[in-house]
Amino acid sequence: MVLLHLASPSPAPSIVLTSPDRWLRRELPAVRSQSMAGPFLVAGVYVLAPCVGRRIISRERDAKRLDELKEEVARMINEETVVVDDKLELIDALQQLGIDYHFEKEIKHALDSIFSKLDDIRMETKGNAYIIALLFRLLRGHGFRVSQDIFDQFKDEKGNFKSNLSNQIISLLSLYEASYLAVDGEDTLVEVQNFTIRHLNNFLLDSSDDNYKLRDYVACALEQPIHWRMERLHTRWFINAYEKEEEMRPLLLEFAKLDFNAVQNTYKRELKEVSRWWSNLGLWEKLPFSRDRLAENYLWSVGWAFEPKHSTFRLAQTKANSLVTVIDDVYDVYGSLDELELFTEAVDRWDALNIKQLPEYMRVCFLALFNTTNDTAYETMKEKGLNILPYIKRAGTLLQNEGYSCNKKTHSGTDLCKAYLVEAKWYNKNYIPTLEEYLQNGWLSISGQVVLFYAYCLAPDLTQQDLDLFHNYSEIIRWSSITCRLYNDLGTSKSEHQRGDVAKSIHCCMHHEGITEAAARERIKELIYDCWKKLNRARRVDSAFNKNFADIAMNMSRTARSFYIHGDGYGSPEGETKDRIISLLIEPVQI
Repeated sequence: MVLLHLASPSPAPSIVLTSPDRWLRRELPAVRSQSMAGPFLVAGVYVLAPCVGRRIISRERDAKRLDELKEEVARMINEETVVVDDKLELIDALQQLGIDYHFEKEIKHALDSIFSKLDDIRMETKGNAYIIALLFRLLRGHGFRVSQDIFDQFKDEKGNFKSNLSNQIISLLSLYEASYLAVDGEDTLVEVQNFTIRHLNNFLLDSSDDNYKLRDYVACALEQPIHWRMERLHTRWFINAYEKEEEMRPLLLEFAKLDFNAVQNTYKRELKEVSRWWSNLGLWEKLPFSRDRLAENYLWSVGWAFEPKHSTFRLAQTKANSLVTVIDDVYDVYGSLDELELFTEAVDRWDALNIKQLPEYMRVCFLALFNTTNDTAYETMKEKGLNILPYIKRAGTLLQNEGYSCNKKTHSGTDLCKAYLVEAKWYNKNYIPTLEEYLQNGWLSISGQVVLFYAYCLAPDLTQQDLDLFHNYSEIIRWSSITCRLYNDLGTSKSEHQRGDVAKSIHCCMHHEGITEAAARERIKELIYDCWKKLNRARRVDSAFNKNFADIAMNMSRTARSFYIHGDGYGSPEGETKDRIISLLIEPVQI
């Protein structure tokens, strides 16, 4: 066995001073995550690689077996004699096991066929709440227009859901998961959700230990519905859960395990590449106050697009994420307001020959951003013959000019750095904006438009026409970005408020509406749910949005929820985030 060695930086000093009169305006919880320390690849964990010869033989054998299994599973999906119930459960298992991306055409064909016979299927499965809800969830999840009226059959003459459903836990769980595919204005699905949450909670309180498997499913679902989970994390969890099911199909389980490990090997190669880039960049030497979050930034990119075909996007986006983190720290904890205005102007000009007025640490930061962005544009030009650089520079402005802000008349920030500058000015003035004013700037300062523009530009089949039509995607970018901003606020507001950060959405609500923190948090959760409904509408088959792009936009929200559901999983990554890095990127599934 050999270790993957990477160059390690000098340890960060306990007190950061780059000049006698310079100090941090606000304390960071942990300046460095040590993700690059010593011979470690990520998160301070040794990554062991087997002997090269043995590794090649093993991977060739696994790849051959995966091809065999893929043919068998494709035949299962295409089998015309399989009853609808079994076909739906098969597709659901493929999705939760994380292997459905191999069968996009087969699954689309199967669901097209099911949708074309929807009226007949509804009659055949009438009264079967489990199957009806599964049918609804799968069709809605793939963009088909299925009316919420499909659940009216489970109501009594008074319009309430029938009491006999309360003891059908499997059906309740299926109905609960389906309810999260709602779009705005669908009151029946809200009723489904409230009804199922109440009775599933009662089940957890009343059930015996004999139902431990079902209890685990219910408890996990109530914490996070499938539709809101980071896909790769759910896959890792579901592989273990599926293995314990009595009706588990060994063929699917074997496929899922082999595929998970094969994809993980891709992640390891990508991590090695971006680790080398980050080490060579050497930003920690000039900006020791900034956070080193390479492993966490790569985990974000996996959450947004886990499939092997998105390798180029993950590599470019991890670099962008890492630089955005550094720039965020420049604006948030270190730069003076005068310096920040100069830096914002420099980014707006995008001229590497005109940065002499910047302090040294800002020149280094600007050049890192400038060179990395130009490198990405160059690679795209080389591969596709398209110049994306003008669009990267103008992404925020393009969206803004199309009315992307919540209130175009009052919002002045047109890109990420300008949004950061707005927050820095608020902080310096001790200004607490209204919630509306905060969100006008907040959807930009969360950098969602950067992520999604990279996803758009690095798509395999990008054309010049696609670039010219990017502004049409403003709506879905807006809702995804706002969701990420609000999840971030829920997870970080307490710690950042204690450190003296700019007011977050929760404190804006508390200050201007005179409500408690608990009430403000509930208000923010309601706004998040409303954004999810809008994202669900944007994913419909007949919407104007490209499916892959819409999927990544939704995965942005899922990944943000995953990072911030139990606190600040990015700013303080020890514990749960580190465990996730290990389970998704380092430790293979046991075959």
